[in-house]
Amino acid sequence: MLYKDYTQELIGFKDVTVTFVERKENYLHIHMMMNRKLHKCPRCGKDTNKIHDYRTQRIKDISSFGHYTLIHLRKRRYVCPYCNKRFYEETPFLPRYQRITSRLIGKILNSFRKVTSIKSLSNSANVSPTTATRIFDHIKYSIVTLPRVISMDEFRGNAGGEKFQCILTDPENKKVLDILPNRKSEDLYKYFSKFKDRHNVKYVVIDMSGPYRYLAKTVFPRAQIVADKYHVVRQVAWAFENVRKAEQKKFHEQRRKYFKRSRKLLLKRPDKLTPDEAFQVESMLRISERLRQAYVLKNEFYKVMDSKNSYEAKKNLARWNMLFYGYNLPEFYDCFRAFTNWKKEILNSFDVPYTNGYTEGINNKIKVIKRNAYGIRNFERFRNRILHVMA
Repeated sequence: MLYKDYTQELIGFKDVTVTFVERKENYLHIHMMMNRKLHKCPRCGKDTNKIHDYRTQRIKDISSFGHYTLIHLRKRRYVCPYCNKRFYEETPFLPRYQRITSRLIGKILNSFRKVTSIKSLSNSANVSPTTATRIFDHIKYSIVTLPRVISMDEFRGNAGGEKFQCILTDPENKKVLDILPNRKSEDLYKYFSKFKDRHNVKYVVIDMSGPYRYLAKTVFPRAQIVADKYHVVRQVAWAFENVRKAEQKKFHEQRRKYFKRSRKLLLKRPDKLTPDEAFQVESMLRISERLRQAYVLKNEFYKVMDSKNSYEAKKNLARWNMLFYGYNLPEFYDCFRAFTNWKKEILNSFDVPYTNGYTEGINNKIKVIKRNAYGIRNFERFRNRILHVMA
């Protein structure tokens, strides 16, 4: 048995008297009572100290000394001598209608911030997954105002009957703003239209998505639309890969396998290659003229992306376009058309420091949440879990 005075101090509850403490198997059983005091009648408001009877309630608490904790609280039921109303004494550490303490509820909610399964966190708190979920469902997040910079992207969430959800972040302050149930333009328009301060948004960062661009122009008329640099570069990487795959098919099996294994070297920037890697790349480029031209186009576009501002980028992009016309590789047609259609948004990206990098990082964390939670089909719970983890 533990000393009552020490235990009373260690458990951290005020105005209680510990009567008995014992360990049984995995549990620490604490028997205690609230200190007696005057209570105000909830019906007539008169003070009373008259006890009607006692009832013992079993309450789960946070673990103590490496054991699950079970409190046996002997609760008084008072009776008002003026109106005969019977009521239980106040227990500050126990929410109404609950059988677990406030601090255990707090621990459970805090555990939901970790990227772990509901089963795992409920086991550590000694509650059922259903109880843990019911507690978490009281959490609500809402966005009141829009920041001056917004990043929009989508991810595969498979929640609420929709394959894709839309994520909104503030890349300037590194904050997740909201998770929307789908990426449909009409629903996104309704969502943003309710914000009176949407005209204060200065920049909207998006991937090269036509519907997102149209939406941004409609709901954020004063904002500059910025194309995410990663998605711009990816267009060139895809075009280059298409050339490599097409050329590979012309080779015999052994050489085809060698080129496939070495594709990462071909995608690497030349200044990042070791001398041995540079020799390998040069050897591969001698085999195919089309691959060599695609390699030059890819690397020259890296120079475009290294531009210090939009003025310099515009000149470098014009030079790259001339190079494209000279080589005339069909695999780069879509890439060229995309750069032509998105020229303004691409050039904007060179004058501001904002990208979708932070948002993509959040998307990777969401994948981990989904994997650990074995998928969350309820959209509101899925949304709140993401916002809670990222808060």
